[in-house]
Order: sequence, then structure tokens, then C-alpha cells
Amino acid sequence: MSAEKTVVIDYLTGNLNSACKSLRAVGADLLVTQRPEDLKSAARIVLPGVGHFASTERLLTTGIADALRDRVAEGVPFLGICVGLQWLFAGSTEAPETRGLGVFPEVCEHFPAGIKSPHVGWNSLELVQESRLLHNLPASPHVYFTHSYRAPVVNATVAVTNYGGVFSAVIERDNWMAVQFHPEKSGDVGLKILENFMKVSGC
Repeated sequence: MSAEKTVVIDYLTGNLNSACKSLRAVGADLLVTQRPEDLKSAARIVLPGVGHFASTERLLTTGIADALRDRVAEGVPFLGICVGLQWLFAGSTEAPETRGLGVFPEVCEHFPAGIKSPHVGWNSLELVQESRLLHNLPASPHVYFTHSYRAPVVNATVAVTNYGGVFSAVIERDNWMAVQFHPEKSGDVGLKILENFMKVSGC
């Protein structure tokens, strides 16, 4: 496999086709795979996601999680989308029996009672610290969300959104990067975010 391949993890759920289409639009040469061994030569790794947190169990049982940890530790940039962001946490109340990857020790939770859920549609991002993914974007850019569970604000949070309270919309720690919204549904702003990801250099 070419050293310039962007590997997209297919765990048999999610918004795979539209995410791949948008990545190709910003110049990514993609390999879509379910095999952990394909991560060994990846230049970048993307985990798109839509659906139930329990679906991420497959990432643990197939060995993809271990392979991913190894590659990001070696400096390969990773981008998680929607459930791909939530999976970086210890878990979610959506599926208490399913472990997350645990990059962050906190747990994702449902929107509070009385708040319409899911949160669907356009909402703005508030930048709270410098971000490679959001570089050269306008102030308070609008992006497209669709989710019922949210990640808490942590030290790695670089942008937040307010819907029934403030939650993490973009996270960056070293080469772990993730967004709660869908860049593939977010027009020119979303394409710019994916373009920025493609420019992130490995360590």
C-alpha cells in the first residue's frame, strides 16, 4: 500500500460513502478497510460514524483499536467523526456495556431531559483554543450535527457548541483529532476542515 494512503475504517455502520466522497474531493487517496493490518502503512486514518455506540464494539474485537493506538503513537494523524469522537472516551451511557477507546477517561451522556433530541441541523462552533482542523475558518462557522449523545468539555477540546449546554464539538490531542458534527454534510466549511486534516503532518 502507498505510504500516502488515507485509511478509512469500515466497521459496518456509519456514513461511509458520503465521508469517502468528501475526502476524495480534498485529494485523499483512500483505502477502505475492516482489517487492522491495513493500518500499518497508513499515512492518515479516518473513522466515520453514525448510529449506536454499541456498534464500536467491533473495533475492539477485531484488533482495529490496538492497531490504531499503535499507529497514532507513531505519529499518524487520526480523525474521528460523530460516534468516532465519542469512541475516544471511556464509554457512553448509550451503551454502558461497551468500552470506548479510553483516550479520554470521561463518559459521553445523553442530552438533558427536556432538550429536544436528537440535535439535528446547523449550529455554530466556538473556538476555545488553537486548532489545526479549524485553521483559516471564519469566526463561529456553522456545521451540521445529528446526534443524541454528547462528549463533555475536556482539556483537549478546541471548539464547543451550545445545545442544551456546552459540549465538545472538536477535540485535538497530539494526533488524536475528532469532530462531533459531520464535515461531509457541512458544505464548504466541512471540506475546509477535511482539507486541513489532510495537511496535518505525522510526527
